[in-house]
This record gives sequence, structure tokens and C-alpha cells, in this order.
Amino acid sequence: MIEVSGVVYDYPSQRALHGVSFSVERGAVLALVGPNGAGKTTLLRCIAALDAPTEGKITVAGLDTQTDPRGVHAALGYLPDFFGVYEELSVRRCLVYAARSRGVAEAEAARAAEEAAARVQLSDRLEARAGELSRGLRQRLAIAQTIVHKPKALLLDEPAAGLDPEARRSLSELILRLSAEGMTIIVSSHILAELEDYSTRMLMIREGRVAAGGVVAAGGGARDGARIQASFVDPPDNLAERLAAIGIKLERREGDEALIAAEEGADDAEVLSRLVAAGLKVRAFQPARRTLEDAYLDEVRR
Repeated sequence: MIEVSGVVYDYPSQRALHGVSFSVERGAVLALVGPNGAGKTTLLRCIAALDAPTEGKITVAGLDTQTDPRGVHAALGYLPDFFGVYEELSVRRCLVYAARSRGVAEAEAARAAEEAAARVQLSDRLEARAGELSRGLRQRLAIAQTIVHKPKALLLDEPAAGLDPEARRSLSELILRLSAEGMTIIVSSHILAELEDYSTRMLMIREGRVAAGGVVAAGGGARDGARIQASFVDPPDNLAERLAAIGIKLERREGDEALIAAEEGADDAEVLSRLVAAGLKVRAFQPARRTLEDAYLDEVRR
């Protein structure tokens, strides 16, 4: 769906992107992560055909961002970090205007506006003035404006900035719904907790370069190999040695809690039996789950 090949971008005083290459398949939710100043926003603007790269090529749904920028604009929606809405217009009029400006025919614009409002759960606010909406509802309206023309791809730059926990949860649910409908989504953020609930892939950018292994699977709560999260009652001071004696490695300990690792393919029940047989009092025992932060830190270490 999105192909980025050898993209270089130069500002007058510095190079922001250094030969960035990756691809995103249809329906994926790619977490674009990295520290502030890494080049994430510059990359998104190039994908959105708003800035032309100095070198390289980008295609969105088979359309070249440099030879067919208008076609790319029709194929995707882009929500920048700092967005605006027409505060004096109603939600309905904001969406109709957005639809018309994105090429939706006049006869279809009203229906498109209502459908976009429904997708972001704003149907009951269609007649409300945009300037009267809360920060979370304004964010929904801004996203509705970017998807009113039913794009194939969606680019979101720091979409959860300034949102309260409830609004962030609503945003996560919306992204999951759009992905389930087949929309390809790239979400840029340097706050990994915001991306944990919905990302399926991760791309790390550092100093304008693709870091480590390129696009990798996000954490997504998948089991983290043979690692186990265990809690012990009165664990001994020599816990590491006691575990090593039964073929288990202590990777991290915080008080009574420990992250342990058995050999690859070890059966959980058999590992638990080993712990009990060694005289360790196990309070809790469950497979460790791989988080997005784990995936990020693994790539940093590599």
C-alpha cells in the first residue's frame, strides 16, 4: 500500500532524512517511533505529497507522490500534529466543506459528512459549533475531516497529544475500527504507551535513518518467547543461584517479582513443577507478554 524507497530530504541547513526505505501492507497499523527531531514529521509530509524528497521515491496505492500528488491526496488522509477546525462552523458544515475540498461531488458531500461523523461517533454533534467542542471531540472532528473522502491510507502525527485517558481510549478504538475496515494507518509518536493498543508493526527512526531491522512486528501482547513473569513468597537472597540449579535464568528481579526464562519450548506446567520441587513458594506465574516498549528496546540494543 505504501512504498518508501531511498528517501532523502534536505533542509537548507541540514539533512533530515538519510535514505529511508520501508513498506506498509494494506490494513496494517504502523507505529512510527523515535525521539523528537528524528525526522518523523518530515517523513509523513513526504508520504502525504506535501513535501518533495530530495532523492528517492514514494508511492501510495500505486501512485507516485511526485508525479501524481493530487492522486495521492485523494488516496490518503493526513492529520498533522497541529490541526485546526473552523470554529464558527457547525460540525456538519466542517465535514461538508472537507468533503468538497477533497473532491467529493456536491450531491454526495452531505451523505459523506454524515457517514464520517458516524465513524468517529459524532452523529449527535452534527449541529454543534466546532469551537464549542472539547479537545477530544475536536480531535474526532479533525480525524473525520481526514477520512470523509474514504481514503485508503491515513497518516496521524502525534494524534493523542493533549487528550485525557478517556479520549485516548476512544482514539484507540477508532483506529482499530478503521484498520479492520482495511485502511492502512501510520501513527507517529515518541510515547510508546499511546501506540500499544492498536499497532501491528513498528518502524524506528533515529537521526533521520531507519534504525535496526526496519519494519518489525509490534509487541501486541504476544508471548515473549520462553519468558515467565513469576511472583514468590519470601524469595531467598540467592534466588538466581536456586533458579540456575534447575535450568532457569533470572533476568530481572524487583522485590518479590521476577522475570525468569526457561529453555525455548519448555512447557509452562513443567517449569512450574521445577520451581515448586526446588522449594520455592510461587504466588503467581504467567507467560510474559511482549510490549511495544520491549520491541523498541530490543531494536535499540541491536
